[in-house]
Amino acid sequence: MNTSALVLMLGTMLLVTGMTAYFFFKVLITPNKTDRNASQDEGIEP
Repeated sequence: MNTSALVLMLGTMLLVTGMTAYFFFKVLITPNKTDRNASQDEGIEP
């Protein structure tokens, strides 16, 4: 394997792994919407 191919492969793997971890933790950290907040966002009066 060429050096440039190895660098490209490792860079791509790090990018994909990093983005996956970022969005995974973002989903875990983001609080859930309550029913009241969801109804206000949709314009529905409780």
